[in-house]
Amino acid sequence: MRKTNVSHVVEHFHMKVLSGELGLGREITVTDLSRPGLQLAGYYSYYPAERIQLFGLTEMEFLQTLSREDRLERFRFLMDDETPCICVTRNQQAMPELLEISEEKSVPVLLSPLATTSLVSKLTNFLENRLAKSTTIHGVLTDVYGIGVLIVGSSGIGKSETALELVKRGHRLVADDAVEISQSQEGQLVGTAPELIQHLLEIRGLGIINVMTMFGARAVRNMKNIALVVQLELWEKDKQYERLGLDEEKMKIIDTELPVITVPVRPGRNLAVIIEVAAMNYRLKRMGYNAAMHFAKRLTDTIEDSDPDL
Repeated sequence: MRKTNVSHVVEHFHMKVLSGELGLGREITVTDLSRPGLQLAGYYSYYPAERIQLFGLTEMEFLQTLSREDRLERFRFLMDDETPCICVTRNQQAMPELLEISEEKSVPVLLSPLATTSLVSKLTNFLENRLAKSTTIHGVLTDVYGIGVLIVGSSGIGKSETALELVKRGHRLVADDAVEISQSQEGQLVGTAPELIQHLLEIRGLGIINVMTMFGARAVRNMKNIALVVQLELWEKDKQYERLGLDEEKMKIIDTELPVITVPVRPGRNLAVIIEVAAMNYRLKRMGYNAAMHFAKRLTDTIEDSDPDL
């Protein structure tokens, strides 16, 4: 799990730091947020201290009903060593006791103009992106008919050349050589290119070309959800390859399994066209039509009709 810190939140949402600046380096390790209403009321049995604590209108109005001593006690409890920060929403005025304990404990108190529900939504999305599990895979990521296709295989097998042909046919390049993949909580894998090699494609014998400069902005994408993996491998004469498509292989990336199509490579095969068809076939399967299953059913029905004993 990756980490982020309070200063990143402040910078991204343009928040005002009211106090506790020494704690801006505190780490945030979870995407969940907390509105500590029960804890402010004196319930201490459970407290998710590792979460960002949000003070909305309800929390601030309730605090007004407490004495100064009670507020000091509650704030000392809330500002745990694990607590990243406290966010006050709607530009509400922070209480002196809150700022006092914040400086004492070095827990930042941040001020946001956003309504609490709006901040919860935006902050959750931000943290899910920052804290998503990630990995880097050697391969090429393309957008083919709206399907994110990750092309993998041994070095020199023709991944980049296939991607170039796909770009010429109107599809888009996301990343070549190294694909940075992050996983959201919904189990989606998002692929991007490292900034250093973004929009670049390496063709052996030709060198490095800039796809966006050569083919235009329509030929590239900065990121794409990965739906399908195409494994390129050298043709082996004695190996049995899938011919009907009934058996579906899977590849696990981080915690998500993706369907894999193994395509044998040999002279004369148009890999770009094969990948185009694979992407279209994947879309048909998502829409409920599986050509292999349909053929198998027709074959079974034909056999049963021709043999009265069955």
